Amino acid sequence: MPKPNPYRPYQPDPAQMALRPIVSGNDINGLDDPDPHPPRLVYWAPDPDQIPHGKMQRWFYTVQPDAPALLAERAARQAILEAPLPEVGTEQVTRAPEDWTALLDSFVEASLCEKTGVAEMQAEWCYEGRSVPQSRVIMLGVRHDYARLSQAPEVEACAEVIHQYGRAAHAAKQVAGWLRQEGWAAEPVTGPMTGDFTLIPPALACGFGELGKHGSIIDRDLGANFRLSAVLTNAPFAPTPQREHGIDAFCASCRICEDACPPEAIYPEKQQVRGTRKWYVDFDRCLPFFNEHHGCGICIAVCPWSRPGVGPNLAEKLARRADRESLAST
Repeated sequence: MPKPNPYRPYQPDPAQMALRPIVSGNDINGLDDPDPHPPRLVYWAPDPDQIPHGKMQRWFYTVQPDAPALLAERAARQAILEAPLPEVGTEQVTRAPEDWTALLDSFVEASLCEKTGVAEMQAEWCYEGRSVPQSRVIMLGVRHDYARLSQAPEVEACAEVIHQYGRAAHAAKQVAGWLRQEGWAAEPVTGPMTGDFTLIPPALACGFGELGKHGSIIDRDLGANFRLSAVLTNAPFAPTPQREHGIDAFCASCRICEDACPPEAIYPEKQQVRGTRKWYVDFDRCLPFFNEHHGCGICIAVCPWSRPGVGPNLAEKLARRADRESLAST
């Protein structure tokens, strides 16, 4: 039985549920589908009218629309999104792939983001019917202020999420602007409305940790306490390696996010999704509470890995345990 939860029992707002489409979001996501196929855009569509849950997406913005913190952060983020990019330089700078990738460290050193990585773009990361022509995707991670996020699902936490989406957008535009000045076309991609491809698979591929039970990435250093943005380019960056720290096995025996989820949307075991067994959050259960509470964020706030300084210690502990088990089996 789940532990006592201050947000249970939860009853969705009837006005919101009247907008629910006939099709299940879980079906759109490919839950219980044994056949691999590209992901389908289920939410945060650039044009909500193009998806079944578009009316619910629009309803999201009717919750406390005049909250000062939300208005301020949304305005600041919009200004970042509208800022122009420099023209692509006429002379293309050449460097070794490893040197290109090493230069991304400067954006972390300048506190524009907390983590970078590079992956070769894969067609299977694109939403059904979409494509990405560029060969490289640069991933950027920005950390939340944990004290603000830990107030989820209150307005303060939502304002922090919007703030970090804006910061992630700024970082992506700075990286893209740098590349364009170096003579390489580059396109910033910012969440949550990314459009052509999903950000989690390339982030996992380039070393941003592992998928957690709550459906978000858990990184060794950032926990689940961060947001993503990306830059698409053909500049020949060297890909960064995928990394594992025992997080998947940790999630299998941890129930903290599962118990904290008000609508009980987090599955205790992995599910089959588009031909792959993975951690999955029930979309149809999650969305109503998510919409009514400014994006919620409870699951990533309570995740043990998200607490400042905890992740590296947990990773080291799990590594020592794995070493002991390996020695015992020889």
